[in-house]
Amino acid sequence: MSSSNFNLSSLAPEYIRAIAPYQGGKPISELAREMGLNEADIVKLASNENPLGISPKAQMAIDEAVYDIARYPDGNSFALREAVAKKFNVANQQIVFGNGSNDILELSARAFLHAGCEAIYSQHAFAVYPLVTQAVGATGVVVPAVNYGHDLDGFLQAIMPKTRLIFIANPNNPTGTLIAKDTLKDFLKKVPSNILVVLDEAYDEYLSAAHKSEAISWLSEFDNLIISRTFSKAYGLAGLRIGFGLMHAEVADMLNRVRQPFNVNSIAQAAAIASLADDDFVERSYALNQAGMVQLTQGFNTLGLEYIPSFANFVTVRVKDAALVNKKLLENGVIVRPVANYEMPDYLRVSIGLFSENARFLEVLKQILISNI
Repeated sequence: MSSSNFNLSSLAPEYIRAIAPYQGGKPISELAREMGLNEADIVKLASNENPLGISPKAQMAIDEAVYDIARYPDGNSFALREAVAKKFNVANQQIVFGNGSNDILELSARAFLHAGCEAIYSQHAFAVYPLVTQAVGATGVVVPAVNYGHDLDGFLQAIMPKTRLIFIANPNNPTGTLIAKDTLKDFLKKVPSNILVVLDEAYDEYLSAAHKSEAISWLSEFDNLIISRTFSKAYGLAGLRIGFGLMHAEVADMLNRVRQPFNVNSIAQAAAIASLADDDFVERSYALNQAGMVQLTQGFNTLGLEYIPSFANFVTVRVKDAALVNKKLLENGVIVRPVANYEMPDYLRVSIGLFSENARFLEVLKQILISNI
């Protein structure tokens, strides 16, 4: 029996009702409907996607795998597990697969957080960290950023008896800041062994050889380290939602206990295996990103705009009245990402696209800024 006077939302715990749902980058189709624009004329630089699309090898694997979609996927991802183990020189039992690397973050929270304990993360860090923490009733502890990056000394000071998890993004999203390898390893040595550190390395493929992470080799030294990786960025598989975590086998066992059956579909598994074998595509993606980074930052310099030096595949730029500038960009068919929800109301995060896409964005931005002078 239903009653119009009963508020169904009250059935959910207060910590669930208080969650502000994650808002992704505006889809091209949505903007086209809203503004009456042609989808082909819209440039999307909002979600840190690979402008090259997917690996040719991945495309072939997808074409073949589609014929088996009537069957359930391998719930243990055996073939993909073998490929990841070989690629990253880890044991099979150290790997957990997720529906995107977001899934690894959520599984970590579900396995190790609960009401009454705490997770630590940085101001201006990825919005999913507070979301997964709050969703299990735990308390998030935000450490103020330093120059828009992680203050690891502040993290150490924030550790309390109730601390169970620490989330670190390196490079960080949405600021693009990077923690030096020696600084990060020194931090791990100081973290108590009963506190898990989740190191989110979604953008590692965009780092130069000098900056590229060595954290996987640290797993034998730090049993409390969880490394999350994704196929959504440099590998271009964002729409298939697939990522993985590397960690101590006992920790992996706990994540697998709360992981949903068949959480990674068969097409995603096939595409990921093929992507791991296509180093040429990743190298091309890296080279395009490096060139695009120069193009955007030089454009910002020409326009006299301040930006945060980035080590990822996006740049976060400061503009006067970011909300208005974003609105005008949308009206002109250019989608970027406002980051006011990250306590950065004067900034827009801009993904690096193809040369023509970057040029279009810079030209539209220039006209907007001129019109507002």
